[in-house]
Amino acid sequence: MRHQTRGFARSERVNDQIQRDLSAILAREVKDPRIGMITLTGVEVSADYAHAKVFFTTLADGNVEDILFGLKKSAPFMRGLLGKRIKIHNIPELHFEYDASVARGVALSNLIDQANATRAKED
Repeated sequence: MRHQTRGFARSERVNDQIQRDLSAILAREVKDPRIGMITLTGVEVSADYAHAKVFFTTLADGNVEDILFGLKKSAPFMRGLLGKRIKIHNIPELHFEYDASVARGVALSNLIDQANATRAKED
């Protein structure tokens, strides 16, 4: 059982390191205007380290499809830079996915605020 736990911990460390390094690469190296201001919310690397799902969110009014297109076009460039930063046998292929949880959270918070304002007017 101890062996499985250790493997999980390594996977989590790799996920975290890829997220930190990709965030830095996006902030300093990627110049694609379609990407704009995004935040990486998580990374999930496959067991064989061949693929990585990179989750992102944006609070800007950008079109998510445009952002995804820009990220897809920049993925090989980012993968190359990532390979220079981290030392693992295989640098995973990057697959970007929009994380709508932040937007849903903001929308729910706005609904709660509206309900509270309506209730306050009624009282």
